[in-house]
Amino acid sequence: MDSGGFPVEVRRSEVVAAVLPVQEHWLPMSNLDLLLPPLDFAIFFCYNKTTVAAKDQETLSPENAVAVLKKALAQALVSFYPFAGELVQNRHGEPEILCNNRGVDFTVAYADVELKDVDLYRPDVSVHGNLVPIKMHGVLSVQVTELKCGGLFIGCTFDHRVADAHSADMFLTAWAEIARAKPITRLPSFRRSLFNPRRPPRPHKSIDKLYAPLLSMPPPPSGNDDDHLTSRIYYVKSEEIDRLQSQASYNGTKRSKIESFSAFLWKSIAAAAGDDRSKAVKLGIVVDGRTRLSGKTTTLDCYFGNVLSIPYVEASVGELQTTSLTEVADMVHECVAMASTAEHFLALIDWVEVRRPKPAVVKVYCKDENDEAAVVVSSGQRFPVQELDFGWGRPDFGSYHFPWGGETGYVMPMPSATRNGDWIVYMHLMKKHLDLVETRAPHVFRPFNCNYLNLA
Repeated sequence: MDSGGFPVEVRRSEVVAAVLPVQEHWLPMSNLDLLLPPLDFAIFFCYNKTTVAAKDQETLSPENAVAVLKKALAQALVSFYPFAGELVQNRHGEPEILCNNRGVDFTVAYADVELKDVDLYRPDVSVHGNLVPIKMHGVLSVQVTELKCGGLFIGCTFDHRVADAHSADMFLTAWAEIARAKPITRLPSFRRSLFNPRRPPRPHKSIDKLYAPLLSMPPPPSGNDDDHLTSRIYYVKSEEIDRLQSQASYNGTKRSKIESFSAFLWKSIAAAAGDDRSKAVKLGIVVDGRTRLSGKTTTLDCYFGNVLSIPYVEASVGELQTTSLTEVADMVHECVAMASTAEHFLALIDWVEVRRPKPAVVKVYCKDENDEAAVVVSSGQRFPVQELDFGWGRPDFGSYHFPWGGETGYVMPMPSATRNGDWIVYMHLMKKHLDLVETRAPHVFRPFNCNYLNLA
């Protein structure tokens, strides 16, 4: 491989299976899993040479670090066995997980580049398919790359139909705990009965506004080269996040940081639009249903799978340009509140049930040709980047990577690995919107570079 301005040499590729045998069985998908089309998402994190040291201060070689990672992965797959399985269609055409301990594709590579020279601002160029694997088989793929400086770059690609970000975070934390010979803090639960539909099902009409049968969605419009989706990574200073939250709040009504940021992003995309003020800009917000569905006797914090809904709101370019940040934040808050109840998720489960086996998808995934833009914001504030210590210290940097294709953008703010309060923001948007947002709000969206990590 040779991309991103530096060569990457694959030294070996193997398959890592669970260290203990797994009784082959089928794990069905929940109705919430079935709302996910075939999509992969990636998480990557990297360690500079100064941190790849054992606890006794003796330097741990990259080869030994890879051995630690591989051994711990085989142990982690005992508890997180769906990641070692395969997705197979059942007789109804729906996916199911065949838990057969096929294993995880595990690649060891060497990149002739120092961490400070990796262009993390443009992950499509430097990271995608280069330091982060493109999954070819199974449910999870892992690549560990030794860097010229002696550091390590770890990339993991997950099948979103099997796991959401919460599930992936739980796995990564357990993997790191095992590597340090610590007990797993949160053992995964695969109790699909928690998401059984009600009898009889009671779907609500409000779900029809958010989801639709997959076959009824319009084909994605074709755009010119400047309109293709591309990925960039920014950092946002903590004081800017606080300022946005202050500007979005009023009269004792305090909006959350993610609501305030989403409102600002929504307005910024509209400000970057062309002259047609009648075009719509859609904003979707990912809502995790775990806390909404947890009861006095049941907690879903350890549940493994997808427990997501994506409500969305739309407004015209002109409306967003002339409406205050406070009012736009109110619109975002109302959108999130719509899906932040147990009844919403129960109705969504029922909605899927009455339509099975026909696939369905959230409407905001497919941008209408009359839309200026559509974007989904997902909070990555629980990304455990500071907990990913495999025995040689915390990562210097970590991020999600989700170039999901189609016409809808994706934005994920997550905590900085090194500076408390700052955000790392992964943005997958139209190039023209990224360029203009970056130009109009350089104090907020600062292109990520390794000077931020003080590596030079």
